[in-house]
Amino acid sequence: MLRTALFLVATLIALTVAIFYTDQSLAPEHWAALATLFKSMVVVALTCFAVSEITRNYSQVDKLWSLLPIAYTWYVASQAGFDDRTVLMASLTTVWGLRLTYNFSRRGGYHWIPWRGEEDYRWAELRRQQPALNSRPVWMAFNLFFISLYQNTLILLFTLPAVVAWQGQNRPLNVLDALAALMMLGFIVLETIADQQQWNFQQEKHRRIQAREPLDGDYARGFCATGLWSRVRHPNYASEQAIWLSFYLFGVAATGRWLNWSLAGAILLMLLFLGSSDFSEKISAGKYPGYAEYQRRVRRFI
Repeated sequence: MLRTALFLVATLIALTVAIFYTDQSLAPEHWAALATLFKSMVVVALTCFAVSEITRNYSQVDKLWSLLPIAYTWYVASQAGFDDRTVLMASLTTVWGLRLTYNFSRRGGYHWIPWRGEEDYRWAELRRQQPALNSRPVWMAFNLFFISLYQNTLILLFTLPAVVAWQGQNRPLNVLDALAALMMLGFIVLETIADQQQWNFQQEKHRRIQAREPLDGDYARGFCATGLWSRVRHPNYASEQAIWLSFYLFGVAATGRWLNWSLAGAILLMLLFLGSSDFSEKISAGKYPGYAEYQRRVRRFI
């Protein structure tokens, strides 16, 4: 996971610079909006870092993951004069964000004291597996550059097709916009179903454990492998990646440029999910005897 984090940070820099400097230049108003967004992102990232270091809860970015894209896309829509395409993009992002916020909330991610809430179990597991991270200076650096700055930068990047759509706002909504909207909504529905299936499975499993009832049938396995989870090992992750690839298509619909600089966010998100699922599956394989067979039988994303 540590090597994955370093690779992702390096890729963020290289990919963004490469795509940005080979694409069409931005107008001054676009630059001004990007500067505002970037400054806001840095403030949020540094706040997440400070709060996590003070409270020792390192899931502060997780609390904002579903909320920041809503703010970013509506800001771009306001700068674009609330034209049809950017309003559509911001509205779809809001639907995505509200659904994800609800799912995160019911799993204990939020608390009435804002900086509390359940921490992602993988951070503690990462420190256990990588003893070097137990050094206070090393962990602070990891928290600053990967957990806080990298993840916040990524959140901003995968919403930036809205700026490309603003570049092409003179082109009216078209068939590709309709396709992108339908795809995005469809993948939001799939992600909702996947999360609900996982929720139902875990709730019943833990109910049985607390009631000291036998874990038989699917529950004897210990992990969800039914419904969408019988088709791919991470249907929620697969849907999330597809959502933001669909979002990217709005910029293509507006400009006709199939490859433009805003693709960096979607690519980096896919790389993040690849590394994240690797780490999660390593933990699952250590906990559940049948997980290795599940990995052989069922594909990861597609």
